[in-house]
Amino acid sequence: MAVWDDLVGQERVVAQLTAAARDADTFVTAATRPESGGSAATALSGSAMTHAWLFTGPPGSGRSTAARAFAAALQCVSPDRALGGEPGCGFCDGCHTALVGTHADVEVVRTELLTIGVKETRELVRGAQLSPAGGRWQAIVMEDADRLTEGAGNVLLKAIEEPAPRTVWLLCAPSVEDVLPTIRSRCRHLTLRTPPVAAVADVLMRRDGIEPEVAHAAARATQGHIGRARRLATDERARARRATVLRLPERLGDIGGCLRAAQELVDAAAEDAKQLAEELDAKETEELRAALGAAEGKRLPRGTAGAMRDLEDRQKRRATRTQRDTLDLALTDLTAFYRDVLARQFGSGLATSGGESEAAVERIAHSSRPEQTLRRIEAVLACRQALDRNVAPLLAVEAMTMALR
Repeated sequence: MAVWDDLVGQERVVAQLTAAARDADTFVTAATRPESGGSAATALSGSAMTHAWLFTGPPGSGRSTAARAFAAALQCVSPDRALGGEPGCGFCDGCHTALVGTHADVEVVRTELLTIGVKETRELVRGAQLSPAGGRWQAIVMEDADRLTEGAGNVLLKAIEEPAPRTVWLLCAPSVEDVLPTIRSRCRHLTLRTPPVAAVADVLMRRDGIEPEVAHAAARATQGHIGRARRLATDERARARRATVLRLPERLGDIGGCLRAAQELVDAAAEDAKQLAEELDAKETEELRAALGAAEGKRLPRGTAGAMRDLEDRQKRRATRTQRDTLDLALTDLTAFYRDVLARQFGSGLATSGGESEAAVERIAHSSRPEQTLRRIEAVLACRQALDRNVAPLLAVEAMTMALR
């Protein structure tokens, strides 16, 4: 299996990254030869390889998957490369450890918080100045580059402007507009597209062993979002939550119904955040207590209470982000529902929200006009924007449900 196998429907991107990995391999091979005399420093000039990349694309397109696969290809040590094979075999020690997250020279940065701050970015930049510990390149994959604060972005900019010889930054964001102009202008930009539904279904069947009917339904319902499709196909709670969201449009007959539906939607998101917290917080707390030298059931050593408070603060911020992310997924499903309504009103049979909501789509399509449907879609998008601006979730969702009547 090659490192690109999980990158679905992105043939153009794979071709570009393969060419870059090939040039990167040539550069490192030349640079490590004693007889090179340092002349290899010019090997990257005009090549397909560069020291900073920006991967953008809609949610589910696989931008983080592409960045991690490229990082693995850069570490490939397969002997087939010397015989004309492409880097990124997927089997060698370099590829395998990079893909599973244990390679010493591949740093994957993802945040469960709302932002990435200056302190964390400075630590990354400091480490990026070092030579690779044992691999061919030092690769930093930043999955949430759009969450960099302005100060953190300025710190990162200096590292990208003056990179170490064998360090590569792989930044991921939904769009180029989500990244500081000064940073994106110094990166090579790759745009990923939403994978075809059939390709996503094929991955679910081939890799996860999901039944064809379930795989196609999940891929169609999530509009090609690979991660969400897998979760929908394998998690009964995810399917139940989505079904609840798709019933919401028919529960908005009066003000009371609107307010109840809003409260239930926010409560469901909070419950998701709480469930995640229960799974992660206890483990993190116990690991930190052990690291600080506190035996089970014993008090923390003197002077370590601050570390515990910092952890609790991070956990609270993670819960806030999880709740908003869950709400955003629900609003995405709601947008798909009304898009199906609009398609039906214009005579199209194409549906993405799923067969379980087809009757509701039909009823609302016949009882409303296209201009009403458009206003409802705008109300859902306005709610998402309000959540991005940190409006209180219940207030934003209540405003939306009232506008959906």
